Amino acid sequence: MNSEILSADSRQVYKELNVGTSKPTLDEMRQVVHHFVSTHSIRDRFTVFDFARESHELLSRIYQKMTVAFLVGGSGLFVDAVVNGMDELPDVAGDIREDLNKQMQQGGVEMLFAKLSKLDPDYAEVVDEKNPRRIIRALEVCLGTGKPFSSFLGQSRNKPDYEVCKIGLEIPRDTLYERINERVDKMVGEGLVEEVRGLSTYRELTSLRTVGYQEILEHFQGILTLDEAIEKIKRNTRRYAKRQLTWFKRDDQIAWFQPHQEDLIRKHIENSLDIILNI
Repeated sequence: MNSEILSADSRQVYKELNVGTSKPTLDEMRQVVHHFVSTHSIRDRFTVFDFARESHELLSRIYQKMTVAFLVGGSGLFVDAVVNGMDELPDVAGDIREDLNKQMQQGGVEMLFAKLSKLDPDYAEVVDEKNPRRIIRALEVCLGTGKPFSSFLGQSRNKPDYEVCKIGLEIPRDTLYERINERVDKMVGEGLVEEVRGLSTYRELTSLRTVGYQEILEHFQGILTLDEAIEKIKRNTRRYAKRQLTWFKRDDQIAWFQPHQEDLIRKHIENSLDIILNI
């Protein structure tokens, strides 16, 4: 479509995470220019705010030479930040975050997620339960304001000046879960265990607290056998996919298609953006 792709996957952005993030292939990246794939190091602090800022700078350059860009993914928060702008969240006392960090060290991210589920069940339903930074950020707002973190989302945004056409791709749930299981087996066969072993010294970094890496690290720690770790990756990936669907299904602006309906998708883009694409 004479365009470029911005990846909104919060893990594909890291150059050290390859097998476990199922990045686009080299052949795919030769066909279309991709941005935010292997552009940062796991040692870099890369937040949703950084992604939104860099995306807007990039889009301003892309739109000087082409009509349409594709934001693809991935992390619902990353997509939302670019399309709808960033929420202005309230400031809270720093000692709340310090206390939450201490609680995580003592009880783990699972304990904090359980607390978030009680204080803000709506946000707990869609957040990545393995991402301590997002869970702690939500909890500190809940505790500091006495209100659910989700109540502040979408309230005070400066919306970017883009025309947006939102497209969702879906397949039957059973087929999706079967493909997830097959993809995990493929990643293991392509060297996931070896990749995680080479990154094990960075196990405390937030970027490694993600599905596919955390479970293999637990295997190295003797908590899980390799077979148990693989099954846990499949289970956690299925759960994450379910949360992604929950997140995106709440957006009534998304038009849903089957992946093979390419002609219908193109027509929908043309009608929504009132353009004729030169393909």
